[in-house]
Amino acid sequence: MELFIDSADVGELREAMASGLIDGVTTNPSLIAKSGRKMGEAIAEICEIVPGPVSAEAVATDVDGMLAEGRYLAGIADNVVVKLPLTENGLRATRTLADEGVKVNVTLCFSSVQAMLAAKAGAYFISPFIGRLDDAGVTGMDLISEIRQIYDNYHFETKILAASIRTTAHVRDAALIGADCATIPPKTFAALYKHILTDTGLEAFLKDWKSTGQSIL
Repeated sequence: MELFIDSADVGELREAMASGLIDGVTTNPSLIAKSGRKMGEAIAEICEIVPGPVSAEAVATDVDGMLAEGRYLAGIADNVVVKLPLTENGLRATRTLADEGVKVNVTLCFSSVQAMLAAKAGAYFISPFIGRLDDAGVTGMDLISEIRQIYDNYHFETKILAASIRTTAHVRDAALIGADCATIPPKTFAALYKHILTDTGLEAFLKDWKSTGQSIL
């Protein structure tokens, strides 16, 4: 499974990339606004740090506006993936950009039939929002399962990018179901390393080794 960091904070991204375990980045207008930087400047720097796909979101809601913004964002760097919303206009723009060779991440997906339409429109990624469905009283992970089955049934090449990830359990379940990728906040990524038995086991090993008075080197 590919792991993406959901952030526009350059410091957070540099730290995550140092792990050697991160495959890409997703951003959105809210994250860019939080960073206090201009969109083009922020995306350009992130693309220099991250060699993998970097999702940058258009904010226009009409087709022509999405196309203009999408082409601009795609021109910032070769690894930019344009994010568009799962609306009728968003899918029309997705089809055009995909035909032009631009990779598109269709975001704000909340149903499997929406995901099917995105795949037919040529989306490179589909981003189902797991946590937001959970918040609404729906089991978000069921959506990942439905999309996986539909995509496998019809051999769609669109990658399932599990989004709105809140917990390490979300990451685990998405991987078990067969999501191709998950985009996660830096704090959730850091939590993936953690298990109380790992900590207590290491503490015991080090205590036993120290009692020998030896040195490996």
